[in-house]
Amino acid sequence: MRILHTMLRVGDLQRSVDFYTQVLGMTLLRTTKRPDQQYDLAFLGYGTNPEHAEIELTYNYGVARYELGTAYGHIAIGVDDAAATCAAVRGKAVALGGAVTREAGPVKGGSTVIAFITDPDGYKIELIERRAAA
Repeated sequence: MRILHTMLRVGDLQRSVDFYTQVLGMTLLRTTKRPDQQYDLAFLGYGTNPEHAEIELTYNYGVARYELGTAYGHIAIGVDDAAATCAAVRGKAVALGGAVTREAGPVKGGSTVIAFITDPDGYKIELIERRAAA
């Protein structure tokens, strides 16, 4: 078994596609329009499944905002350098409706370096530093 995709409901599909492609460097893999069912989908990622997990963005017609609730945590993405990634995405994220919400630094009680950003819909994205071996 393996994770194929994670679905997030979004209020503006193009804004979210722009955020995930321009800020996080994902590729728009495919889209599906279902006007009779009143929704559109966009699948993004760093590769296609089943080799790579994808993000499915779902826009339900007429719904501009969702209540995220308290159960949702975050999506985690491995990066070479969390501080450099924060610096690189800061301007882009803000321009596209996101934000850096936790600067790069060690996780509480540990040494792994993490940072957090949010997407335009408020979903949290954790950046986990995974430096390449020198």
